[in-house]
Amino acid sequence: MSKITEYVARQPDANGHIHYPQEEHDIWQELYSRQVGNLSQYACAEYRQGLKDLGLSGDKIPQLTDIDNVLLETGGWKTSAVPALISFERFFELLANREFPVATFIRSKEEFDYLREPDIFHEVFGHCPLLTNPSFARFSHAYGQLGLAASKEDRVFLARLYWFTVEFGLLQAKDGSLQIYGGGILSSPGETQYAMGDKPQIRPFNLIDVLRTPYRIDIMQPVYYAIESIGFLDEIVKMDIMAGVREAKKIGLFEPLFEPKSKAS
Repeated sequence: MSKITEYVARQPDANGHIHYPQEEHDIWQELYSRQVGNLSQYACAEYRQGLKDLGLSGDKIPQLTDIDNVLLETGGWKTSAVPALISFERFFELLANREFPVATFIRSKEEFDYLREPDIFHEVFGHCPLLTNPSFARFSHAYGQLGLAASKEDRVFLARLYWFTVEFGLLQAKDGSLQIYGGGILSSPGETQYAMGDKPQIRPFNLIDVLRTPYRIDIMQPVYYAIESIGFLDEIVKMDIMAGVREAKKIGLFEPLFEPKSKAS
């Protein structure tokens, strides 16, 4: 994760309260209102329940202390305010300690539809609701522990696992119907409509395949991987993920389904 950012995170006061100007609350309100309508149709039930449990306001940026009250009660997690982008080392360390990093800034109007780095809307609206779910919480914790112990080279492969689950994961029922659990989709109206359309490939989750699949952060995903239920995340935790990393390294990556770019993962 690059540490270069154009945003400046807002700092909490002595009581843990972050003061956002009204124009930033307005951006939250617009982001929230345009995406919340998609949720009843496309978001998985576990996410929708978590969103209800968190009680997020559609009118103003939430305080992390309020989110922590719910997360600590439901699964022992809390948020951790971070200064925009952080290192892989810090990211894995936080997850291993059941702390979810949240950058305390919100995107500008200029990056309203496409954001190069995660902001508080992406992290809180996209990810935090599912941290109330035991399977998602266990997966996130186990992932952090694996990443913390992994080599720099192995972390590149582990990043693909996170990308195609926590960020851009789908659920596919036996009847073929799709729902979203990945926060990168849930926080993006454009990606929501795209993922539910007929353009991307939807593949069943296979650990080795996921670890071998390149991605880019600046395009709509040409392929998504689907699991059958949120509970399947517990099955992934039981897999020998690092053995999968070694196998993926041995076999090599798939050919990208996108135009090459020097910063492709």
